[in-house]
Amino acid sequence: MTDILLFGGSGQIGSALFRRLSPYYALAAPDSAAVDLSSAEQISNTIERLRPRLIINAAAYTAVDRAEQEPESALHVNGVAPGVMARQARLTGAALVHYSTDYVFDGSKASPYTENDAPAPLNVYGRSKLAGDRAVMDSGAPYLILRTSWVYGLQGSNFLLTMQRLLREREQVSVVDDQIGAPTWCESIADATVSILRAEDDLVESVGKRSGLYNMTCGGETTWYGFAQAIRAELLSSHVRLADLQAIVSADYPTAARRPAYSVLDNSRLHGEFALDLPHWRQALAAALA
Repeated sequence: MTDILLFGGSGQIGSALFRRLSPYYALAAPDSAAVDLSSAEQISNTIERLRPRLIINAAAYTAVDRAEQEPESALHVNGVAPGVMARQARLTGAALVHYSTDYVFDGSKASPYTENDAPAPLNVYGRSKLAGDRAVMDSGAPYLILRTSWVYGLQGSNFLLTMQRLLREREQVSVVDDQIGAPTWCESIADATVSILRAEDDLVESVGKRSGLYNMTCGGETTWYGFAQAIRAELLSSHVRLADLQAIVSADYPTAARRPAYSVLDNSRLHGEFALDLPHWRQALAAALA
């Protein structure tokens, strides 16, 4: 019998989860060639065949700007697929862990967003992720939706890796300084998730006892420019020539998708229910680059 079915096991969060969970659980992590997440039938058949105790959805369509031109693809993966997983979880007696995003908010608030704040996404990506959140909530399955932000790691495509490359290749790099959020290391997310899952002897019980939506980000806040400054500071010890950084406003760097100006999340509920706090984003960055 399969303990855990992990979708997105090769991604940033998924690969970090796989390393932590596979030594202790019978874990299946089919890749996109084995299960097309735009196919409800393939998702349902996989869950029915494996009958896992827990489904973890760490997969997502994350190309925020490309989603503006591919709204149906984004909606299938981010909106429809999580609902299919959740409904199958309910039918088979499993539980679901699903990851959400700060981009479900419009950024008009001046203080950290709580789980009770009304979402108002500005872009296709945010709307597709919100559709997935709501489908999970409406499914009747025991679930944890873990809402995070500005995720980065040492593989794949993310701000950290892009900035490391640009700092080494260019004379000057311009970075937006009027969008505020919390950079969150994928390994910190995985550590916190595993702590939750191992709180009870039974995986379904670990989720079901505190089923709901929780913000899960590293502590503190910064801008993309501030994040880039911190990355540059960490790289200075490598004794290679690094580009200078220039702060710009969003209007100077137009993108296909609008981003929220402020999307910091309040993690009080996570602390209150699970006694969990992710590290400050600067501490996590130092650990990642070490």
